Amino acid sequence: MEYETIKFELRENGIGILSLNRPDKLNAISFQMEEELHDLLDNLSTNLDCRVVILRAEGRIFSAGTDLQEGLILNSKKKPEGYDQFYYLEVPEPLKRKIYHQWRISELIMKIREISQPIIALIHGSAAGGGLGFILASDIRIATPEAKFINASINIGLTGADMGSSYFLPRLIGMSKAAEIMYTGKALTGEEAKELGLVSDLVDKEALLEKGLEIAEEMLTKSPLGLRLTKRAINLTLDSPSLNNVLQFENSSIILAFSSQDMIEASTAFFKKKKPNYPLK
Repeated sequence: MEYETIKFELRENGIGILSLNRPDKLNAISFQMEEELHDLLDNLSTNLDCRVVILRAEGRIFSAGTDLQEGLILNSKKKPEGYDQFYYLEVPEPLKRKIYHQWRISELIMKIREISQPIIALIHGSAAGGGLGFILASDIRIATPEAKFINASINIGLTGADMGSSYFLPRLIGMSKAAEIMYTGKALTGEEAKELGLVSDLVDKEALLEKGLEIAEEMLTKSPLGLRLTKRAINLTLDSPSLNNVLQFENSSIILAFSSQDMIEASTAFFKKKKPNYPLK
């Protein structure tokens, strides 16, 4: 798959490396980047060859958030030239245009959670606005000590609740600290994010990809079906109204996994004290 604003490499072992690739624009999320991410995530939703995704970025920072220069186009009453492929720009009324665009970009957060591959986010420099949203929706976060996490929308006259931040932040770092960040727009440093549990580990920028690959390769030693069912269980748990609901899903998942060839391979390898050799699918 060839893209202009993102890069995607699927390695033979099943690790996919997704890179935001607008370094000259600080990886600001343009209309084109949104659509390319939609296309890739739609593909990954049915791609069993890819088992784990590493999300990273080219250039000096992870992402400056939504491309504000392009955002001005949403206020225009005239149809902009050169943007024929974006359906929401066909709408002449600016308010409706902004609503439809916001729906479109926020759907990316749902797709990040809905694909079956665990996502490991590698963060260097600043991650603001929509870029922060991508990180919060990921499964595991590794950052550099110098990284900054900025819930930026409150700083530009909008609300502090954007791209899933009001959903993920209280769950990840607790209500009080999440509220402080969302109300003030205060940036978290890598060190603060580590202390709060927002990121799992801190490493130098040069070691980020190596650390991400290390975690991904550990995941590859687990059952492909087991990993996919685990992500589904985590998603359900985030929204479940009761322990009983979670237990029933876990029970069903265990039974399904127990009936698969993956489980036979795992148990055989365990007793023979060797690494399991799972099929990619």
